Amino acid sequence: MVLVLTPRERRIAALVIVVCIVVRLATLGAYPLMDSTESRYAEIARKMLETGNWLTPQFDYGVPFWAKPPLSTWLSAASMGAIGVGEFAARLPSLLLALLSGVPIALHAMLRGGRDLALWTLGLFASTGLVFIAAGAVMTDPALVLGTTLSMSGFWLAVRGPDRMRAASALAFFGGLAIGLLAKGPIAVVLTLLPIGAFALIAGCWRDAWTRLPWTTGLVVTAALVVPWYWAAERATPGFLDYFIVGEHWKRFVESGWSGDLYGAAHSHRRGLIWLYWVVAALPWSAIALVWLARTLARPRAVAAALVSDRWRLYLLLWTVAPMVFFTVSGNILATYVLPGLPAFALLVADLWRPGEGDNRSLRAPIRALLVAGLALPILFVAGIVAERDRFDNALSHKALVGTWTAQRANKGERLVYVGRPPPSAEFYSRGKAMRVPDLATLAPLLDDPAADFIALRADDLARLSDATRSRLVPLGEFGGYRLLHESNR
Repeated sequence: MVLVLTPRERRIAALVIVVCIVVRLATLGAYPLMDSTESRYAEIARKMLETGNWLTPQFDYGVPFWAKPPLSTWLSAASMGAIGVGEFAARLPSLLLALLSGVPIALHAMLRGGRDLALWTLGLFASTGLVFIAAGAVMTDPALVLGTTLSMSGFWLAVRGPDRMRAASALAFFGGLAIGLLAKGPIAVVLTLLPIGAFALIAGCWRDAWTRLPWTTGLVVTAALVVPWYWAAERATPGFLDYFIVGEHWKRFVESGWSGDLYGAAHSHRRGLIWLYWVVAALPWSAIALVWLARTLARPRAVAAALVSDRWRLYLLLWTVAPMVFFTVSGNILATYVLPGLPAFALLVADLWRPGEGDNRSLRAPIRALLVAGLALPILFVAGIVAERDRFDNALSHKALVGTWTAQRANKGERLVYVGRPPPSAEFYSRGKAMRVPDLATLAPLLDDPAADFIALRADDLARLSDATRSRLVPLGEFGGYRLLHESNR
């Protein structure tokens, strides 16, 4: 099963990995934080750093953010504390987490087929569309992926690996559970135990699964790492556990368009759409997998021989599809929910589709496909940043609006006032100084104040202002759906 690449093939695989990493690193600070997910999590981390409250993530000053545990926020806040507040520092932990996820991927591939298979697998993983994007986005999912990858890797090596690796494997398994629980919550346990349980049932290895892992000690250690924060969070902000466990992990799952979301709107979609999300997220390699599957389904025995009879491939298949199987019945989904299965998908594709192997003529040039896809992805990404830079600054983020306020205010007393809650990017780039008023009626007294403020409001609110009020406001530009105006001198 050992894969041997030619020197040229080895250079191509290494080139793709290096280019993907370098481009992602170089572009971390090349475009603004996007509303609302990226800028929301970055602003929560910035508030954590500013206030020094490392226990409770804050949606607003004094308002707890109960939707997610704090691991990703801790990392972004620490990064901004070390490097400085900005896009690069906020996004850097996601790239580092993706690189760490590559370590168990490479280890498994190396044990399976040598160093060349590890190189080939990492090339596929780095050039998978959503992996590349998420490796430089401020979100909780990269930390979850690291946790589930460690746990799934640790379980396999504990049950199927050599005895000399059992202690390290157990550490990886239970450590991964702790990371997942602090990154995303109980869903990390579900996405780990679902494929593991299915594999143990199909492969008939329940006894090995029970005896080759120190369940009692491991769960005690996992609880010791995780429970203190959950306990302290509930004590600091009573109601957290009810909202997070019942709301985020039950009602969000079973209620399409769940109305109890405190921080936005539920992502209501048609059930089963998660599979289409996976096809897009796993491009270009999902296309290869679907072509192979379509050609092989005519020969059921070939499918069984390729996937089911090989225990490692069966394990990878179950790991790959677990997120889609679980979220098929959920009405609230995001494309990023498929991420925990993508490390297994890269391992599976690499194992099934090796350079120099196979009799399918349409799939006989995997290295060429890796070169094209692996270099096209970062090139298209950079081209998109350049071509859409104005849209990023003005429509998808309020960085340009805040920059205009910063550049044109005559003194620091001239405030930036939003009618309604400012987008998270406005809060981030103003360093929490963007004010807000709930409505136009509340804005009126501010307009009578001697200070010459900057007003940001939506176009429909501007149309509702009186002619006399509009005559006192000087338009400075349109930023997405907002207008920025400055009070004229009186």
